[in-house]
Amino acid sequence: MTTSRSPQSPRLPLSMKAARIHQYGDASAIRYEDVPLPAPAAGEVLVRVAATAFNPTETALRAGLLHGFLPVDLPFTLGWDVAGVVTEVGPGVRDFAIGDRVVGRLDGGAGAAYVAAPARLLAAAPTSVPLAHAAALPVAGLTAWQAVFEHGRVKEGQRVLVNGAGGGVGGFATQLAAHAGADVTATASARSAAAVRRQGARRILDYTTTPLAEGLPSPVDLLLNLVPVTTKEAAKLPALVRPGGHIVSIATPIPPDPVRSVTSQHMVARNDVSQLEELIALVDGGAVTLDITETRPLEELADVHRSSESGGVRGKVLLVPGGDSFTG
Repeated sequence: MTTSRSPQSPRLPLSMKAARIHQYGDASAIRYEDVPLPAPAAGEVLVRVAATAFNPTETALRAGLLHGFLPVDLPFTLGWDVAGVVTEVGPGVRDFAIGDRVVGRLDGGAGAAYVAAPARLLAAAPTSVPLAHAAALPVAGLTAWQAVFEHGRVKEGQRVLVNGAGGGVGGFATQLAAHAGADVTATASARSAAAVRRQGARRILDYTTTPLAEGLPSPVDLLLNLVPVTTKEAAKLPALVRPGGHIVSIATPIPPDPVRSVTSQHMVARNDVSQLEELIALVDGGAVTLDITETRPLEELADVHRSSESGGVRGKVLLVPGGDSFTG
């Protein structure tokens, strides 16, 4: 929904660039095109986008694999993570003003030069990192937070296995579990091992060379599964958890083991601004770092999708509208 601009609105362009899909398909379905500049409706602010962050799940959305779970209206502007500066305020907004630096998880639309975003979904951006870098935090950070604290209920001294620590969610999950005082073991390839160790993992299992069952020194209290696995592989994972332990998966559902009282839970992350604010406080306090591995122009989003689908993406990749550095 768009509304007319007030006479007090700052000078803004009439159109902007956006990365959109008009139909489901492979990465070539993504178009980088001119679209009208949105105007914020009641309860919304217009954000000049410093960056959006790529999330692997967006490849499934683009391909139509999430249509039954997450239907969208086409054409659809991609991008869930946003960091930027408020440039216009819609009616009824009291918490933000023009010039505020914000970050949040949206229901799409962040893959553009500007986005009209519900103010209730935004938080003040961290002050200790470049604004564009903050776009790496919402989706991956909230998913990790909920896996570690809500569903995993990690406590000091627990043994935690993070399966898939080299990805964006994995990096945050490793840091949050370590921050909570857990003894973290992480699976990662050689290219991710150093970063994962810096994030707090005490031991690294190279899944490309060593089967998990052989590399894990002892069963863990909690297994966080962050990667898609085959049904056969999923069936082997409960054996890595001690009797009475727990499994949380954000990807393939993992079967429980009733005989050994190993429980299992499949979770879907939700938006929660209060948790995002806690994550931001950890970033500004130095307890959580952002693993930005690449920054690319938004017009190259299709190439990022292709790279992800071939296994070429590690950590968080940022997409910057126009490819320009942001100084707002």
